[in-house]
Amino acid sequence: MAVAYSRTLFGLISWYSFLIVAGILLAYLIGLHEEKRVGLPKETMTDAALVAVPCGVIGARLYFVAMEWEAFAANPLRIVYIWGGGVAIYGAVIGGGLGLYLYCKKKKLPFGKLADIIAPGLLLAQAIGRWGNYFNQEAFGPLLTDPALQFFPMGVQIMEGSGYAWHAATFFYESLWDFLGFVSLWLLRKSQKRDGNLFLWYLVIYGSGRFLIEQLRMDSLWLLGLRISQWLSLALVVFAAGSLLWRASRAQPKALFPAFLIFVAAIARWFIPTPGIYGALLLLITGLWAWCMVWGMGSRQEFSFASLWFLLPWAIDAACFIISWLNLMPYAREAQMLAVSVTLPCYCLWLAGWLGRANQRS
Repeated sequence: MAVAYSRTLFGLISWYSFLIVAGILLAYLIGLHEEKRVGLPKETMTDAALVAVPCGVIGARLYFVAMEWEAFAANPLRIVYIWGGGVAIYGAVIGGGLGLYLYCKKKKLPFGKLADIIAPGLLLAQAIGRWGNYFNQEAFGPLLTDPALQFFPMGVQIMEGSGYAWHAATFFYESLWDFLGFVSLWLLRKSQKRDGNLFLWYLVIYGSGRFLIEQLRMDSLWLLGLRISQWLSLALVVFAAGSLLWRASRAQPKALFPAFLIFVAAIARWFIPTPGIYGALLLLITGLWAWCMVWGMGSRQEFSFASLWFLLPWAIDAACFIISWLNLMPYAREAQMLAVSVTLPCYCLWLAGWLGRANQRS
């Protein structure tokens, strides 16, 4: 399986197109299920899909074309050849989100509630659709020179010149991340009491993973030291996490300051080149958490199950830091960066819960 046997499923039907359609269909069915649970009018999901899906497809294609304009400049007609691959998920989110917003505005429906029921299925659709990159032999990472990493799905073989070369299977990394994100959103969906929160968690989870994986991509454009999709991922994570913390702290705005410091320290770890500074940030996060638990809001906080959302990721963080600091294994630096993407949503979840409990006591 290190090499896709064919780009087409049968006839003129490509695997890429089939997987995208399959992902959209599953997302639609999940949305239908959630439509009943949250009490939206019947046929809301169907009508919304008829607007959002075409807008998402158009947005996905236009975003890709804008990023790869040199490949289309000589023959602009190729822009409509979408069946051959070449779409961007961020373009789909922007285009589909805009279509959904306009639909909700016209029908006088709550945009946040409808976005919430779409979010889990959207991540599952992304997990499925990423396998289209496998069949198209695109969206792969750097050359894998270590024989220990030359196996599928850690790597894929890409035709180069007269032979194949092993490259990082970034499509698989993102597909796995998206599937785990889908599971996380599915478990979170009933605990989110405010419209729009689940979609914000989608942005935090997906953006955290995409920021890391995008560093490995070979086909991305750069801007000011980061890939464009990394800038967009960073912006979405900051916006979504900031919105979640702000919403949770409305009754206790003073509590937002230590929560904000923890979030800034957590996200800054993506940009730290040395284990020493990373460790200092981790120590700062630990101290701020202890302050929140012992002195926050003027009273000692009880240890609860919710604290595990901080302690378990913190343990992962600390372990990866020690491994990187002592250089105990190959690719320790990469493991440390993975820990940032894994733990960041968990820290945000604990912070939102802590702020919510502070509101209840006020």
